[in-house]
Amino acid sequence: MDDRRNETPLFTFGVIADIQYADIDDGYNYTRTRRRYYRSSLQLLRNAQKGWSESAVKPEFILQLGDIIDGFNKGHGASDQALNTVLREFSSSRVDVHHVWGNHEFYNFSRSALLRSRLNSTLHTQRCLSEVQAGSEMYAYHFSPVPGFTFVVLDAYDVSLLGREKSSEQYSDAMNVIKQHNTNEDLNCPPVCNGLLQRFTMFNGGFSKDQLDWLDSVLSLADDKRERVTIISHLPVHPCSTDDICLAWNFDELLAIIRSHSSVVCFMAGHDHDGGYYQDKDTGVHHITLAGVIETPPDSNAFGTVSVYEDRMVLKGNGRITDRLFLFPIPSDTDHAAI
Repeated sequence: MDDRRNETPLFTFGVIADIQYADIDDGYNYTRTRRRYYRSSLQLLRNAQKGWSESAVKPEFILQLGDIIDGFNKGHGASDQALNTVLREFSSSRVDVHHVWGNHEFYNFSRSALLRSRLNSTLHTQRCLSEVQAGSEMYAYHFSPVPGFTFVVLDAYDVSLLGREKSSEQYSDAMNVIKQHNTNEDLNCPPVCNGLLQRFTMFNGGFSKDQLDWLDSVLSLADDKRERVTIISHLPVHPCSTDDICLAWNFDELLAIIRSHSSVVCFMAGHDHDGGYYQDKDTGVHHITLAGVIETPPDSNAFGTVSVYEDRMVLKGNGRITDRLFLFPIPSDTDHAAI
């Protein structure tokens, strides 16, 4: 590593998760065990913006990993005002921002409203390749900041009770999934058990077959082109990178697709405010869950800057975000030929 310290990265990007801004006093999480700093989260975003603007190499773009404002805004009739306040901070610089949708986006807005909003990055960000089919409300796309590198944004609430009309087929299908494992009257309470089944709560969701098939095709093309792919989602998909209660419903299906391709190097998520990290021993893929701004004390920080090189990514963390080195797996010619 010492010989590479002065190497100039191909590009850099910023990452931040779970800002959950609301103009209200501090409060607590659902179980009232963790303090949440609703109003202070805006200052932590400003700190991140300042840090990115002062970087030796300016970020090419920012990944906002979901839950940009808190669900409390809905009850106060302040959803639009809160969103405008946070987006105003992001727009203080001219860097493209790629917005991921989390559960709190759906607490505040319908899916159709989100598709029309500034949180739909396919409408407002340069170099986005939208893959939403005609008539589809799936929010998934990919973009390439430089040749050889692709980023794929996934819709982790494609299958979910959130953001869907109760009379819709999508709502009925999601209810059938969750009720197989969670019989609580309040579906925000996890099943009375330990382990992976705790993920079947109303604040989580999953990926439809259409989205999984689309991802499979995107990764197949990336395999052929020998690209490096980073996948982004609000929900983590590796059990060792997060608490069980924060996993996507069908994380196993998503993992199976990743493991069938040679191009994926990293999976980035939010949702778990403690953060987490794991490198899949079978594939070498790095699974990073970013610690959330909302539970970060005002005297700390929670953002990162990632420098990308030919053979690695280097995460420089601030405050609660840990520095990490992500060496890229080296696909063999045999693996490539088999794809």
